[in-house]
Amino acid sequence: MVAFLANEDEAARRYAEWTGKTCRDIGLRFELRQVTRTQLEEAIIEANEDDGVNGIMVYSPVFGDAMDQYLQNIVDPAKDVEGLCHTYRFYMYHNIRHLDEAKTQRCIIPCTPLAIVKFLEHMGIYNSKLPYGDRLHGRTVTVINRSEVVGRPLAALLANDGAHVYSADVNGLLELNRGQGLHLKRYLTNECSLTLEEALARSDIVIGGVPAKAYKIPTAQLREGVVAINLSSVANFEDDITSKASFFVSSVGKVTTVMLERNLMRLWQYQRKARAEAEVKETDAEADAVAEEEQAAKAYA
Repeated sequence: MVAFLANEDEAARRYAEWTGKTCRDIGLRFELRQVTRTQLEEAIIEANEDDGVNGIMVYSPVFGDAMDQYLQNIVDPAKDVEGLCHTYRFYMYHNIRHLDEAKTQRCIIPCTPLAIVKFLEHMGIYNSKLPYGDRLHGRTVTVINRSEVVGRPLAALLANDGAHVYSADVNGLLELNRGQGLHLKRYLTNECSLTLEEALARSDIVIGGVPAKAYKIPTAQLREGVVAINLSSVANFEDDITSKASFFVSSVGKVTTVMLERNLMRLWQYQRKARAEAEVKETDAEADAVAEEEQAAKAYA
């Protein structure tokens, strides 16, 4: 895997160092390439074209605006370990779970949202008695973060799995669900008239992702037995959260890194399969060409 660091962000550097260590610990090759932000686009394209590179990630922020989304979109989907290019985001928002018609290749999911899903599965929040894709039916979730990298993808994943989701940011609340009885194939987004406090009072699961030390979710506003997950780099919950929560996750960073490695290995498997299929097609084409030549030779004999 090749990772690009094109900023002076200390948190990004620490994450890069941690990612490299965990990859090497399990035998995965990790190369950190430090470039300037003006060099980054060409560096990504070069890695796209390098058959020796199986996965690509970019530590953000780089420019901190729409340019960052553009850079994510030029990563080859076949190598996008973060699952943030347009192809994977479109599939995720439209609840398309496989890359092929035979449904042998699952889509790549953004690492932090996928880590949250794995936490919820481990806790038994996903109901295994329900059909796959509907296993959060009956659950209400509030996600306090609507960034394109974490909050919005997470809300979409949970809503597509059947949850009723309140998505919150500084601009207010949105409501995501698949309709009454999950009759819709994918979630729809609607404006929400509730306050955040009202949404919290209804939620079985509350996920905080606000990158501000001063921000705290009041424990008094949460339901008894709530599942509380802190995905921010700072604590979003008050110190007494464990007095009310049935489960409390204080950090998701390590599991996020595992999901990154999972995505890398999955992409490597897809690439290996694609190469094998290409070799078979090439061999078949060569055999057909030889057969045609032999047939032509006989015709003129």
